[in-house]
Formats: sequence, structure tokens, C-alpha cells
Amino acid sequence: MSEKVVVLGAGYAGAGAIKSLEDELHGDADVTWISDTDYHLVLHESHRCIRDPSVQEKVAIPVHEIKQPTTDFVQDTVVGIDTDERLVELESGDDVEYDYLLVGLGSQTAFFGIEGLKEYAHTLKSLDDALGIHDAIQQAAREASQSDPAQVIVGGAGLSGIQTCGEIAEFRDDHRAPIDIHLVEGLDEIFPGNDPELQGALRKRLEDADVNIMTGDFIGEVDEETVYIGDDEEVDYDVLIWTGGITGRDCVRDVDLEKDERNHRIHAEGDFQTEDERVFAIGDSALIDQPGDQPAPPTAQAAWQAAEVAGENLARAVRDQPLKTWTHKDKGTVISVGEEAVAHDVMGVPIDTFGGLPAKILKKGIAARWIADVTGVGRAAKAWPDM
Repeated sequence: MSEKVVVLGAGYAGAGAIKSLEDELHGDADVTWISDTDYHLVLHESHRCIRDPSVQEKVAIPVHEIKQPTTDFVQDTVVGIDTDERLVELESGDDVEYDYLLVGLGSQTAFFGIEGLKEYAHTLKSLDDALGIHDAIQQAAREASQSDPAQVIVGGAGLSGIQTCGEIAEFRDDHRAPIDIHLVEGLDEIFPGNDPELQGALRKRLEDADVNIMTGDFIGEVDEETVYIGDDEEVDYDVLIWTGGITGRDCVRDVDLEKDERNHRIHAEGDFQTEDERVFAIGDSALIDQPGDQPAPPTAQAAWQAAEVAGENLARAVRDQPLKTWTHKDKGTVISVGEEAVAHDVMGVPIDTFGGLPAKILKKGIAARWIADVTGVGRAAKAWPDM
């Protein structure tokens, strides 16, 4: 009787692991892929849909274009994992048994207990989120005027927050829409914890795009009209977007595995194996051990790299072979600010930080390469103009 291998999630971790697993197994096990969407979202380009919703056709890739016909796909929401019974519990009630499981469910937005934030803010974790932001901004712009522009606040100046501001600015300029954009970051610099030269390059492009950058004070409270920042600043808003942090999905909180109690992400070794040798974890769902004190970063780049080894290790586990250890290699950072882009510390490039056409082409190339890896060159070529 064939072993049952189940992969959870259709993000970078899940989609990449499915491709790798299928290539390694050659039909030697029954594979089931479970996700609450029937497509893989190229999440690091989903912000493009804020400006132009038609881009969704390029960044949402149907699962049938990714998986092999022999892999069974189930569209459903995971509500729990029973490691004793080896069951994945689904919202529909049609639970799925496994012999080996890969948890690649990604993350959800963390609100850090800020009053009103979850209730009133848009997030950017899905295609529906990006399209919802587009609709909200479009509606706010319609109801505004040049003398009374719509106020859009983006909370969190990490990768998502910066790219979101860039797309809103492009929408504003494309449509000559009356919109003021505010980027709020509680720490002292945008893109906190990164190289000062990179931070400066991003700040310049945001300021050139007429984004008001507010750093050094945290959002403390939100109501339906106002964001309260620090001790005494109040900013009224028409659209509020929160990109300030991540935490594990609700369905992993009660899983009987070692987790970080603050963010509910599952601890995994460098081979992705958890304390249960039948359960592996990857991507934003996991805290993956790495040399030194820090786990692998919760980035698309890390999940992409890890997925190939995780899929191979699942196949190795099925065959009772030794597992491979994965070490993350940072190949650099590329961030878009609307039509502009900034690249930093890119592997093989002698310049530390650069922008212009080379950075823009590199950003497009990264997205196109991923799409080609999970589907094919044809779809990547069609997506190129919108990346």
C-alpha cells in the first residue's frame, strides 16, 4: 500500500514543494495537495493589483497548471491537525489521512493587540485583499476632491508597506486622483533593520512619489475615522492598510508540536522535520533552524529556496533515506516603489545598492523566473509586462 503524502498550502512553500516532491517521487506515493484557494498567488507581486486589478490574471496561477495529474488537489480550509491520528481536519468535515505531512500554510496578519486595527484595516495577504484595497481607494478617490483629498494610511514600512505605497501612488498619478498617502512606521527608519543605504534609497523614491513618511511613533489605537499615533498625533483616514507583522495561522495554534508561543509558528530543524518525524514545516508556518541564532527569514526568497529541498526530503522520508539539511543563502533584496525599483546586495553584482532600469529588470526577472519554475516559460512571458 502506497504511503500518503499531504502538502498544505499553495504559497511559495507549498507550490514549490509540490513541484519538487512530484519530480522526486516518480509515483512512489499518493500525493494530496490541500489549499483554501485553487490557485497559487505570486504574493510578492500581488500589490500590482492595487493599481490594476487585471494583473490578477498574471499573478494567480491555477493549481492545475502546477501539479501533475496524479496529484490529488483538495480545495478546503484546514481547521486543525491531529498528529496522533495523522489527520488533517478540514472545514468541510472531509478529513484527510496522512503518513507524511508538510505544513506550508503561510501566515496571517498580526495586529499586536492594537485596539480597532483588525476591525478597520485592510490587510495584504491574499488576492482578495489586494483587490479590496483597489476598490476602497477607487471609491475614496471618487468621493474626494482636490481641495479635500482622500487620506490613505499604510501602517508598517516593511517590504509590503513600501510596495503598497508605491502602487497607490501610481494609481493616484494614472487617474489624477485626489489622494494623500501616509506611511506610518513605529521604528525610526523605514525598512527597519536593513542597510542604511538601502533605507535611504527607498525613502528618496517614496518621497519623490509624494508619500508622507511618519516614523518613530507606533499606532496605538484605531477607530472608524482616525488613527492615533504615539502620544498625541491623530490622523483621519478614508482607507487604512496594515502590513505591520505576521503570525501563524489559527489552525496550527493547537497542533501538538513545539511552537513559538508568541507567533504560533512551528519549530523545525534545518531538514524541515518537526519534533514529530512524520510532520515537516516550511515557509511562514515554520521557524526553521539555521546556523547562528536566527531562524530562516519569513520571505518569498527563503520559501522558494527551501521548497526544493523540502520536497526532496519528503520523498526521502517515504523511502527511509537520510534527509538533507538546508541553509538559506541571501541572494539580495529587490523592492519596487511603483514603476521604480531598488536592488541591494544582489549576488554577483559589484554595486551594493542601485536603482533605475537594471533594478526594474531584475525585479521583473525574479517574478518571471518563479512563474517559469512552477508553470512554464510561456506563462512567464505573458506576465512579464505587468511585473
